[in-house]
Amino acid sequence: MSNDAAPKKSKKDKKAKVKATMQDVDMADATATAAAEAPAAETTAATEDDEDEAARKKREKKERKEKKKEEKRKRKLEEAVDKQEEEDREDGAHEPEKKKKKKKHVEEDAPEEDTEEPSKEQKKKRKREEAAAPSTSTSEAPKTEKKAKKKAKLEASSSSTVQPTPTSTAQPSTTTAQPTAAAITAFLAKHAITIHTPDGVPQPTPVVSFAQLAIPDALRPSFAGFKEPTPVQACTWPPALEGRDVVGIAETGSGKTLAFGIPALSRLISAGKSSKSTSNTTSKSSPTATVSVLVVAPTRELAIQTHDTLSALGKPFGIASVAVFGGVPKEGQVRMLRNASRAKDGMTTRIVVGTPGRILDLMNDGACDLSGVDYLVLDEADRMLDKGFENDIRNIISATKPLAERQTLMFSATWPESVRRLAASFQRDPVRVTVGSDDLTANSRVEQVVEVLDDGRQKDSRLTALLRNANLKKVAAGMDESRVLVFALYKKECSRVEQTLRRQGFSVGGLSGDMSQSARIEALDAFKTGKTNLLVATDVAARGLDIANVGLVINYTFPLTIEDYIHRIGRTGRGGKSGKSITFFTGEGHERALAGELARVLHDSGFQCEGLKKFPMTIKKKEHSVYGAFFRDDIAVPKAPTKLTFT
Repeated sequence: MSNDAAPKKSKKDKKAKVKATMQDVDMADATATAAAEAPAAETTAATEDDEDEAARKKREKKERKEKKKEEKRKRKLEEAVDKQEEEDREDGAHEPEKKKKKKKHVEEDAPEEDTEEPSKEQKKKRKREEAAAPSTSTSEAPKTEKKAKKKAKLEASSSSTVQPTPTSTAQPSTTTAQPTAAAITAFLAKHAITIHTPDGVPQPTPVVSFAQLAIPDALRPSFAGFKEPTPVQACTWPPALEGRDVVGIAETGSGKTLAFGIPALSRLISAGKSSKSTSNTTSKSSPTATVSVLVVAPTRELAIQTHDTLSALGKPFGIASVAVFGGVPKEGQVRMLRNASRAKDGMTTRIVVGTPGRILDLMNDGACDLSGVDYLVLDEADRMLDKGFENDIRNIISATKPLAERQTLMFSATWPESVRRLAASFQRDPVRVTVGSDDLTANSRVEQVVEVLDDGRQKDSRLTALLRNANLKKVAAGMDESRVLVFALYKKECSRVEQTLRRQGFSVGGLSGDMSQSARIEALDAFKTGKTNLLVATDVAARGLDIANVGLVINYTFPLTIEDYIHRIGRTGRGGKSGKSITFFTGEGHERALAGELARVLHDSGFQCEGLKKFPMTIKKKEHSVYGAFFRDDIAVPKAPTKLTFT
């Protein structure tokens, strides 16, 4: 029994040991499994992070790819537009519809680089292309400006349609930044410009380029052929366009007509006074025609010249000008004032240019109503305010709008102190622009030669010799042959010199106050066109006339004043060209007292004449045309006239 019990006990022990061993193994396996599962979980988490990073990078890569494609598409579109513009310039045609079709064709033929692009992206792309298409048909703007606008429109393609900017004749456009303070200072110093402004009024910024000028675009063709504004234009345009009164003093041939003409047209256009935008046109039955702009000139020839310039400026806007002057019948001028012959052409008379005598005559007849004039110009103002015209000018100005409602501009090559006080009574706080000096200054581009003759009878032989050396030839109209203008002092002297030269074989014309107006116009036109290259004239041709290619001015007899001398020699050296003047000086009569002033003018211009030194060099004090020697010029000119009311 005992033997049998022992084996049974050992079997039980073995089973217990095996069971314990298996439990240990299971525990070890569990521990190992747990240990193995922990890194696996960490590996799984790391794998998931790697997958997110890869997806993000993939998305960024896709976005970069789409961005590159978009930039490439824009470049192709701009290249297509530039190519089309180049073709249009070569063909001389600007057809917006053809541009859009060709550009669309270029875009459709462009290779598609991403065929897997979602349909939504394709729709957006098509919308952007449709939005950019109209921008290719811009108005007639500079190429660089159009490219900048197109690029901005392409980048801001969220809008569905883009319309080209309309061109408005009444809205000014500025395309250039204002010049810096240093540039303005250099410009003023270069041209010796002085600007006097009333108290509290800032100094105007000169317009150094035509693009900087804020005027209707339709006026810009009037600058064709000019590189940049003249100094007097650059400094008088800003205050004139602001509606301020202006006094402009500059040498002859400096572009004063456009200096007051451009602001006048801009004022009319902005006020809507063209025939196309106003209903205030005058019918045939109306006894008078209300004008808004009045330009007063001292001579008929200057009035005609100014009228021609303003007519060309106003024609695109339906604004007509009429020239009124003596020597011709009044009926034709009255018809134009009443607009009877112009209404059918869509033109309305808004500008009157004339001489004082005829303007007063038409006013008294009731044919010219100046009550609506709010823009007044006195051309050659020093002559207009002289003793001979002062009363007429006062009567004319009194018929215009009151001082507070009127803009008054005065331009001249000379501005003596005796004229300033009278001018101040017609203006309110004017801006005065002086190019050069307030004193008498001659055109710096004119070479001045003075020949002192011992006997006045030597003039004829000396004149003939000079003209022979000038080698004058009769040429066809339009040729740039140099012309010679001879000034005489009196009408009879002018006629005698003309006949003398004609007997000597010269093709010569004459211009004086004794001639009929038709003969004066014929002689002046023949000289301008080159039919005759030699003209003998009195001082009626001394002021304001702009005759091209006058290379030589000869003063046969010295004028009565030094101002007239400066205006005479100013008929040459115009438009930036150089010229020459030759003056015969005998010292007889009135000439002796003017020797000192003539020597000063020569010295200021860099010329000398030793022969003048045998005459007295004293300069007589200027006398007022009304108050004589009792006039004082050391009293400041009042800012504005003072009205006294007695109760």
